[in-house]
Amino acid sequence: MMSMFKTLALTALCSALPVGGAMAADMITVPTSTPVEMPVAEGMAYDWSGFYAGVYGVGQFSGAGGDQLGLGISAGVNAQFDFYLLGAEVAVHGLTGGVGDTSYGQILGRAGLVVTDDVVVYAAGGYGIDLGAPQEDDVLVGGGVELSITDSVSVDAQYLHGFPIRGDNAKDQFTIGAKYHF
Repeated sequence: MMSMFKTLALTALCSALPVGGAMAADMITVPTSTPVEMPVAEGMAYDWSGFYAGVYGVGQFSGAGGDQLGLGISAGVNAQFDFYLLGAEVAVHGLTGGVGDTSYGQILGRAGLVVTDDVVVYAAGGYGIDLGAPQEDDVLVGGGVELSITDSVSVDAQYLHGFPIRGDNAKDQFTIGAKYHF
Protein backbone atom coordinates (compact mmCIF):
# COMPACT_ATOMS: atom_id res chain seq x y z
CA MET A 1 0.00 0.00 0.00
CA MET A 2 2.80 2.31 0.82
CA SER A 3 4.44 1.71 -2.50
CA MET A 4 1.15 2.35 -4.30
CA PHE A 5 0.77 5.57 -2.35
CA LYS A 6 4.32 6.61 -3.31
CA THR A 7 3.57 5.81 -6.98
CA LEU A 8 0.35 7.85 -6.97
CA ALA A 9 2.04 10.77 -5.22
CA LEU A 10 4.91 10.70 -7.67
CA THR A 11 2.49 10.49 -10.64
CA ALA A 12 0.44 13.42 -9.30
CA LEU A 13 3.59 15.44 -8.77
CA CYS A 14 4.87 14.70 -12.27
CA SER A 15 1.46 15.61 -13.74
CA ALA A 16 1.32 18.91 -11.83
CA LEU A 17 4.81 20.10 -12.85
CA PRO A 18 3.95 20.80 -16.52
CA VAL A 19 0.77 22.62 -15.52
CA GLY A 20 2.68 24.71 -13.01
CA GLY A 21 5.37 25.44 -15.59
CA ALA A 22 2.75 26.46 -18.15
CA MET A 23 1.10 28.75 -15.65
CA ALA A 24 4.45 30.30 -14.77
CA ALA A 25 5.28 30.75 -18.45
CA ASP A 26 1.95 32.45 -19.03
CA MET A 27 2.62 34.84 -16.20
CA ILE A 28 6.04 35.77 -17.53
CA THR A 29 4.89 36.34 -21.12
CA VAL A 30 2.38 38.99 -20.11
CA PRO A 31 4.24 42.22 -20.90
CA THR A 32 4.69 44.72 -18.10
CA SER A 33 4.54 47.60 -20.58
CA THR A 34 3.47 47.54 -24.17
CA PRO A 35 5.24 49.58 -26.84
CA VAL A 36 2.79 52.26 -27.85
CA GLU A 37 3.42 54.62 -30.71
CA MET A 38 3.23 58.21 -29.62
CA PRO A 39 0.71 60.18 -31.64
CA VAL A 40 2.29 62.81 -33.85
CA ALA A 41 0.34 66.03 -34.03
CA GLU A 42 -0.03 67.10 -37.62
CA GLY A 43 0.83 70.70 -38.42
CA MET A 44 3.17 71.17 -35.47
CA ALA A 45 6.38 71.28 -37.53
CA TYR A 46 7.09 74.60 -39.18
CA ASP A 47 7.08 74.43 -42.98
CA TRP A 48 9.84 76.64 -44.38
CA SER A 49 8.74 76.13 -48.02
CA GLY A 50 7.05 79.00 -49.83
CA PHE A 51 7.28 82.73 -50.50
CA TYR A 52 8.09 85.39 -47.93
CA ALA A 53 8.56 89.15 -47.61
CA GLY A 54 10.30 91.01 -44.84
CA VAL A 55 11.79 94.13 -43.33
CA TYR A 56 15.15 94.48 -41.64
CA GLY A 57 17.61 96.84 -40.01
CA VAL A 58 21.13 96.89 -41.41
CA GLY A 59 24.56 98.01 -40.33
CA GLN A 60 27.16 98.19 -43.10
CA PHE A 61 30.78 98.85 -42.26
CA SER A 62 33.61 99.52 -44.71
CA GLY A 63 36.92 101.32 -44.90
CA ALA A 64 35.92 103.76 -47.66
CA GLY A 65 32.22 104.12 -46.80
CA GLY A 66 32.52 104.27 -43.04
CA ASP A 67 29.83 103.06 -40.66
CA GLN A 68 26.35 103.24 -42.17
CA LEU A 69 22.96 102.26 -40.77
CA GLY A 70 19.70 101.75 -42.57
CA LEU A 71 16.44 99.92 -43.21
CA GLY A 72 15.55 97.50 -45.97
CA ILE A 73 12.94 95.24 -47.53
CA SER A 74 13.36 91.72 -48.88
CA ALA A 75 11.37 89.11 -50.78
CA GLY A 76 12.22 85.49 -51.45
CA VAL A 77 11.28 81.86 -51.73
CA ASN A 78 12.37 78.72 -49.85
CA ALA A 79 12.08 75.03 -50.60
CA GLN A 80 12.50 72.53 -47.76
CA PHE A 81 13.60 68.95 -48.49
CA ASP A 82 13.53 66.93 -45.26
CA PHE A 83 16.02 68.90 -43.16
CA TYR A 84 17.67 70.76 -46.09
CA LEU A 85 16.64 74.24 -47.15
CA LEU A 86 17.30 75.99 -50.47
CA GLY A 87 16.20 79.53 -51.21
CA ALA A 88 16.64 82.74 -53.15
CA GLU A 89 16.14 86.33 -52.04
CA VAL A 90 16.25 89.87 -53.41
CA ALA A 91 16.67 92.83 -51.09
CA VAL A 92 17.26 96.56 -51.18
CA HIS A 93 18.12 98.88 -48.32
CA GLY A 94 18.82 102.54 -47.79
CA LEU A 95 21.90 103.57 -45.84
CA THR A 96 22.84 106.78 -44.07
CA GLY A 97 25.94 107.91 -42.22
CA GLY A 98 29.58 107.38 -43.09
CA VAL A 99 30.35 109.22 -46.34
CA GLY A 100 26.67 109.95 -47.08
CA ASP A 101 23.35 108.47 -48.05
CA THR A 102 23.12 105.61 -50.53
CA SER A 103 21.13 102.51 -51.33
CA TYR A 104 22.31 98.96 -51.83
CA GLY A 105 20.66 96.06 -53.66
CA GLN A 106 21.46 92.37 -53.46
CA ILE A 107 20.48 89.00 -54.88
CA LEU A 108 21.23 86.01 -52.65
CA GLY A 109 21.04 82.24 -52.77
CA ARG A 110 20.60 80.40 -49.48
CA ALA A 111 21.38 76.80 -48.52
CA GLY A 112 20.90 75.55 -45.01
CA LEU A 113 19.90 72.96 -42.49
CA VAL A 114 16.69 72.82 -40.49
CA VAL A 115 18.26 72.31 -37.05
CA THR A 116 14.94 71.98 -35.21
CA ASP A 117 11.38 72.38 -36.45
CA ASP A 118 11.59 76.14 -35.91
CA VAL A 119 15.30 76.98 -36.46
CA VAL A 120 17.25 77.17 -39.72
CA VAL A 121 20.99 77.79 -40.03
CA TYR A 122 22.11 78.73 -43.54
CA ALA A 123 24.96 79.90 -45.75
CA ALA A 124 24.29 82.71 -48.22
CA GLY A 125 26.06 83.93 -51.30
CA GLY A 126 25.26 86.28 -54.14
CA TYR A 127 25.73 89.63 -55.79
CA GLY A 128 25.43 93.12 -54.32
CA ILE A 129 25.51 96.53 -55.94
CA ASP A 130 25.83 99.99 -54.42
CA LEU A 131 23.13 102.00 -56.20
CA GLY A 132 24.66 105.38 -55.29
CA ALA A 133 27.83 107.09 -56.41
CA PRO A 134 30.47 105.76 -56.78
CA GLN A 135 28.90 102.62 -58.13
CA GLU A 136 30.41 99.43 -56.69
CA ASP A 137 29.72 95.72 -57.22
CA ASP A 138 30.40 92.99 -54.67
CA VAL A 139 30.37 89.22 -54.36
CA LEU A 140 28.53 88.54 -51.09
CA VAL A 141 29.34 85.56 -48.87
CA GLY A 142 28.05 84.86 -45.36
CA GLY A 143 25.36 83.15 -43.38
CA GLY A 144 22.67 83.46 -40.81
CA VAL A 145 20.09 81.93 -38.53
CA GLU A 146 16.30 82.17 -38.76
CA LEU A 147 13.75 81.35 -36.04
CA SER A 148 10.00 80.89 -36.56
CA ILE A 149 7.87 82.78 -34.05
CA THR A 150 4.40 81.83 -35.35
CA ASP A 151 3.06 79.81 -38.29
CA SER A 152 3.72 82.74 -40.62
CA VAL A 153 6.30 85.02 -38.92
CA SER A 154 10.02 84.47 -38.43
CA VAL A 155 12.97 86.56 -37.26
CA ASP A 156 16.50 86.31 -38.58
CA ALA A 157 20.04 87.57 -38.14
CA GLN A 158 22.54 87.51 -41.00
CA TYR A 159 26.14 88.45 -41.72
CA LEU A 160 27.51 89.07 -45.23
CA HIS A 161 30.98 90.06 -46.37
CA GLY A 162 31.26 91.94 -49.65
CA PHE A 163 34.30 91.15 -51.79
CA PRO A 164 34.64 94.01 -54.32
CA ILE A 165 34.33 93.27 -58.03
CA ARG A 166 34.34 96.90 -59.10
CA GLY A 167 35.77 99.42 -56.68
CA ASP A 168 37.99 98.58 -53.72
CA ASN A 169 35.55 98.94 -50.84
CA ALA A 170 35.16 95.63 -49.00
CA LYS A 171 32.04 95.64 -46.82
CA ASP A 172 30.79 93.88 -43.69
CA GLN A 173 27.01 93.82 -43.40
CA PHE A 174 24.90 92.77 -40.40
CA THR A 175 21.10 92.53 -40.60
CA ILE A 176 18.33 91.72 -38.12
CA GLY A 177 14.82 91.41 -39.48
CA ALA A 178 11.38 89.85 -39.55
CA LYS A 179 9.70 87.95 -42.38
CA TYR A 180 6.10 87.10 -43.18
CA HIS A 181 5.71 83.68 -44.86
CA PHE A 182 2.80 83.20 -47.29
